[in-house]
Amino acid sequence: MNCLYCGKEQFSRHSWLTVFRLKEEPTLCSDCQEQFQRISGGGRCSVCGRPLSECPSERLCCLDCVRWEKDENWRNVLTKNVSLFYYNKGMKEWLARFKYRGDYHLVHCFASEIRAEIQLMAPDRIVPIPLSEERLKERGFNQAKALIEEAGFAAEELLGRIHTEKQSKKSRTERIHLPEVFYMIRPVSLAGETILLVDDIYTTGSTLRHAAKVLKNYGAQTVLALTLARG
Repeated sequence: MNCLYCGKEQFSRHSWLTVFRLKEEPTLCSDCQEQFQRISGGGRCSVCGRPLSECPSERLCCLDCVRWEKDENWRNVLTKNVSLFYYNKGMKEWLARFKYRGDYHLVHCFASEIRAEIQLMAPDRIVPIPLSEERLKERGFNQAKALIEEAGFAAEELLGRIHTEKQSKKSRTERIHLPEVFYMIRPVSLAGETILLVDDIYTTGSTLRHAAKVLKNYGAQTVLALTLARG
């Protein structure tokens, strides 16, 4: 089996767990795995997952989330975000290849980690952060939808997106003060449901909160988020 990322041949050691499909064989070789730093353990913001070393020690959430929660327009809109990896050099390069260079096969790399987290969160619906029609034509696929489906779940495309300048070209302040860009594609009652939003990276939280607010307006009781990386 070859590493999905670098292509180097792997010499896997089969165990009874892999033979009986109780444990998946790694898709990345050990060298490539070392490029990605998994977020684990405690000491993180209870809302966005930022390390508490970057937060005031007396608080359970970071200053950014405190500001969001103090604003009555955004209070309780996003209950919690879980990010799986730090947005380090290795993850930045992986996302560049996956999103912008069209290496779609890389979607397989973290499928097992995403699958395990979604199973723990047990949402009623899983909704990918959408791309605008223009961006979808340009890129060829929605990376959030791909992450969901490769993990073995159905992606419910409830939201549409108005075309705007790329998020990567916006400043942090511009990202936080985004205009309303999301809308429901079709009327649907989400009353009492727990909805999981999925995206590739959490930066300021603005994108996820704007999407969550639309879902809340349609009755969602709780909106969670799962992101591959934490910027």
